[in-house]
Amino acid sequence: MSDTHQQRFKSLLDRGLADPRDERLWEILSEDRGARLLEVLSQRTRFVTVVLEAVHDGHNQAAVLRSADAFGLQDVTIVEAGARFAPCSGVSQGAHKWLTLHREPDIASAVGHLRQRGYRVFASRLDTGAAPLSELPLDQPVALVFGNEHLGVSDEASELADGAFVVPMSGFVQSMNVSVAAAVAMFETARRARHAVGECYGLSAGERREVLAGWLRLHLPRGRELPPRSAGR
Repeated sequence: MSDTHQQRFKSLLDRGLADPRDERLWEILSEDRGARLLEVLSQRTRFVTVVLEAVHDGHNQAAVLRSADAFGLQDVTIVEAGARFAPCSGVSQGAHKWLTLHREPDIASAVGHLRQRGYRVFASRLDTGAAPLSELPLDQPVALVFGNEHLGVSDEASELADGAFVVPMSGFVQSMNVSVAAAVAMFETARRARHAVGECYGLSAGERREVLAGWLRLHLPRGRELPPRSAGR
């Protein structure tokens, strides 16, 4: 390892951003690419997450993933519920590679696991009792559930959720395409949370190391394995 790489890697270790076992991976990256990974990582959050329940259109699936990455959300939960999850690669532009995808067999399992991780769950639903998106409470992490293109969220999802929200609109239409609604909701909720919760918004040191380690492995040339680790590591 060159002196420059050694200095960069030591700096990452001192900041708690690197695992000693990943030293060889950092040798592969250019300085600019490494800096870009760290810049994106610094803006990632798990305070806001999104759930797709039986969204069947591959273009919509891909668009939601792309928006999640664009707005800094690290996690997306997928509940297929009979709708195969096969996002269109031409739309997602590889966004799925940078995200942590959680696949759940049903909405009950998804909500249960989200609550275990500390989330309050809100379903997107056209309902007179639904709160405007801008009024969702942000005193704990928030999961936003979006449903099927034609039927919306299931009755079970509505019953399991802690509440419902709606994206206010001023035109003649009553609803948006699910991927557009999800993008608006992710952007607005992440924007509010970033200012409302301060340091709780970003990933913890352990989460940063975990996510970054996964991103690093994406840069291995196809067919190439990691060099042997140093003795004792």
